Amino acid sequence: MKTTMETSAEGKKVYKLVLTGGPCGGKTTGQARLCTFFENLGWKVFRVPETATVLLSGGIKFSDLTADEAYKFQENLLRTMIQMENTFFELGKSCTRNCLIICDRGVMDASAFVSKEKWDRMMRTNNWNSVELRDNRYNHIVHMVSAANGAEAFYSTEDHACRSEGVDLARELDYKSAAAWIGHPYFDVIDNSSDFENKVNRMIECVCQKLGIDTGDRLLTTSKKVKFLVSELPPNTAFPAFQDFDVVHHYLQSAGPRVQARLRKRGQNGHFSYIHTIRRPHLHGQSIEVKTQLTHRDYLNMLTQRDDAHFTIYKKRRCFLVNNQYFQMDIYKEPGHPRCKGLILLETYTSLSGDKLKGILPKFLNIVKEVTGQPDYSMFNLSLKEDWSNTKKFCYSLHDQDEGEFRANGHSQKMINGKA
Repeated sequence: MKTTMETSAEGKKVYKLVLTGGPCGGKTTGQARLCTFFENLGWKVFRVPETATVLLSGGIKFSDLTADEAYKFQENLLRTMIQMENTFFELGKSCTRNCLIICDRGVMDASAFVSKEKWDRMMRTNNWNSVELRDNRYNHIVHMVSAANGAEAFYSTEDHACRSEGVDLARELDYKSAAAWIGHPYFDVIDNSSDFENKVNRMIECVCQKLGIDTGDRLLTTSKKVKFLVSELPPNTAFPAFQDFDVVHHYLQSAGPRVQARLRKRGQNGHFSYIHTIRRPHLHGQSIEVKTQLTHRDYLNMLTQRDDAHFTIYKKRRCFLVNNQYFQMDIYKEPGHPRCKGLILLETYTSLSGDKLKGILPKFLNIVKEVTGQPDYSMFNLSLKEDWSNTKKFCYSLHDQDEGEFRANGHSQKMINGKA
């Protein structure tokens, strides 16, 4: 999986990370370890405190608030959070070193504590929208699953003055917290499938891989992206909570036969983000990518460089959680090459294989087969206008990393540029 970040003219990086999760999930320890790890690499690390904890520690009790007071409190909490984050984001821009900004929860977490009707009203009255608050504001979201979900013996509220949730409520809050971020293009869920030490290491490794930082054998992990062919789209009622996005990909004319360039437009309800990607499938044994977030004007200007050898790819991208496993499903839409008609591809990121891998897949989907690494299912090849048997453009060496928005495996190096 690849991501974008803010990079100055001097090459200095600013990376905005949200560390979220349910009660007793390891956020506090994870923050401290992540901070130490990146400071040892020479980065400047800022930690934005959790706004709710700051305000609630001042004596506010939800049980004492009326419905109107609770609504206003959440609205003001969100405004306060945005302002606090903006303060740290500005400091990051002026910092002379690479800068990691860790947000203890992010703005979308607030949506887990209000009804959809109240959230939508809050968005309207403040002229906010979910694409800006969720997708464009932060580079990366990491959800640390609560110990109440898979590690119940370790769940405790004793060391947190503002925490009083029982196990059942903690599970519910954990799911709501994760569901609030469904749809962010760079979203990872760190579950309790390992002991706590390895859980924290997996979180750090996850962030490092997004940044293209080689951790060697310090944080061993065997996770990788996997892809499956799905036969048909079941009714919406078969899915848990999900987010749908309109996605458009254009391949651009590139500097050479080994270079791929593309534009991606992704959004919902008329709000979009724009990414430009340059990819060299194999350069000295590595996959190199440069990803840049664009303005709408830059996107329109770059569309003039479209490669006529490729169809524009139109998809509906559906993102959802099943048993703490994050999935995204690409449903190809017309117009396009006949080979894409009815095509549905499911992706996730996991360390499991064999029967254990099959066991985590959504039971409500009819999965035909695994197609991880198969060039017939890479977006670059699927978009080619020529018949595959008559073209020299077919790429056999993509290793299935050309289109995924899940973490790439440890054999890839990512070079990242742009704005978040």
